[in-house]
Amino acid sequence: MAALAPTGFHFPPASPTNGQHTTYFPSNIGYAGPTPTGKEAALVQTAPAYPVHTGAPNLVGPESIGGANSGIDVSVATSSGKKPFDIFKNWGNLSPWYSVPSSTFGLPDTSAEAPEGCRVVGLHFLHRHGARYPTSSKEGPEKFKDQLEELAKEGKKWKAKGSLEFLNTWEYALGNELLTPFGRQQMYDLGINLRIKYGFLLNNFTDALPVFRTESQDRMLHSAANFAIGFFGYPHEEQYLNSITYETGGVNNTLAPYMTCPHANGQTKSHRGRYYINEWVSRYLKGAGERLQKDVEGIDIGPFEAYNFQQLCAYETVALGYSKFCELFTQEEWEGFEYAMDLWFWYDSAFGSPVARIQGLGYLQEMVARLTHTPIATHNSTTNSTLDDNPITFPLNQALYVDATHEVVVLNIITALNLSNFAETGPLPFDHIPEKRSFVASQLAPFGTNMQFQLLSCESTPGDQIRIIINDGVTPLTGIEGCPENKHGLCPVDTFVKAQKKIISETDWEWGCCGGWDVLPGTAWNTTTGDTPSREEVGRDGSGVIPGERSTDYFCKQ
Repeated sequence: MAALAPTGFHFPPASPTNGQHTTYFPSNIGYAGPTPTGKEAALVQTAPAYPVHTGAPNLVGPESIGGANSGIDVSVATSSGKKPFDIFKNWGNLSPWYSVPSSTFGLPDTSAEAPEGCRVVGLHFLHRHGARYPTSSKEGPEKFKDQLEELAKEGKKWKAKGSLEFLNTWEYALGNELLTPFGRQQMYDLGINLRIKYGFLLNNFTDALPVFRTESQDRMLHSAANFAIGFFGYPHEEQYLNSITYETGGVNNTLAPYMTCPHANGQTKSHRGRYYINEWVSRYLKGAGERLQKDVEGIDIGPFEAYNFQQLCAYETVALGYSKFCELFTQEEWEGFEYAMDLWFWYDSAFGSPVARIQGLGYLQEMVARLTHTPIATHNSTTNSTLDDNPITFPLNQALYVDATHEVVVLNIITALNLSNFAETGPLPFDHIPEKRSFVASQLAPFGTNMQFQLLSCESTPGDQIRIIINDGVTPLTGIEGCPENKHGLCPVDTFVKAQKKIISETDWEWGCCGGWDVLPGTAWNTTTGDTPSREEVGRDGSGVIPGERSTDYFCKQ
């Protein structure tokens, strides 16, 4: 029997006793056998239907309310016509990505495969990293761990029973920031997913390798690596070039734009969601806090402790495969948790944030450059002139682009593009869940979320067309100036580019990221476009916009 690992052990061992014997274990010994390859896959153009990604292989949810591998088939409708509840689709940005039907976004007559009479000629692919441990903050899951440690230091005793009895032997088992094993699987699977659908685009790379992009942060590097192994197969290093951008203060990076936008880190500007979260949590988890308090003595459990438990459920599941915390809540309370995440990201990163559009601006400039095969003329946002002006690190003639980023940046870009169909039911209230809402975080910003900017040539339409597919759901482009209503979500590339150029020219990055403005908290100020308040609004009665401190950051004009 294997020995139990000592407390605090992390694999691999620092000094393995057999680590010096690597010469006995070469990675390739020859004798590979025949190696002829076949044609590239083109599922998006050849298959009669588009594959559905259910999202949570190898994860187990609570049997009581439904979850993959819980014994309840959440993909099959009941006799009433309603599908069973799926807990994994109610974790907001902590949900594993899953296929969203185009009908959910308002296009019931299409799907992500090429429409009849059209063929795919290019793809710009943007995706989030895979499932990770919590970030290095003292909020959420770690807050409860710290609460227990503080009680132990003070010599205070506590005892749990009933639904919380498992806490008597529970240990905090989560790391920080890094990809979990499930997160690695997500990225590997996403790479395979893309190769099967769009492998034929590699036939365009007859004299150069594709250039993909990611950032220096550990989970970003390893997300990109696992994606590449899935897409190219092992060994992958000689099949593409990986441009790694610095994710650190003082370096421009459109995939982490908050690093050089000072106001993107200001609490009153970039974290407006806190007010709404506090109001909502105190309402939807009031009963849960009272119920759970009955099962523990010596620990105070209220709505916000219950909220931490819900986060622990999600994080433990994507890290360890299952969590007892998931069993503590009802379907209604999980729907409340999803809505809490909707509030958080609507007001922090999307259409309800005054710094959303300015953070997505740089990526729009890069996209226009790629679509027009023209270098960026003016670097006045988070674009990196060193990398973007170099055709080696930022080529403008690829049939396939792949960029890895974070969920907040995906939402910044959705906002900057003006995909206003997702803002139709905003702003979001904090005292109830609207019967219908167009903005759902688990559909737009889950772990592994991905956007396909699909370029097509269609027999019945002159010029190339573009459409945007988010987690397999085709979205209308009618919020983009000039784009027509189209049942397949198509818009002429020239029209799309013209509209984005106008957005770029009208978006003042320097004012948004550095200017002397601020907004009042909560409902005293609102936006549904993600725009920064104008200079004219500052100090105007009833505007909710007040004078703020101008940033003296290096990137701001003095």
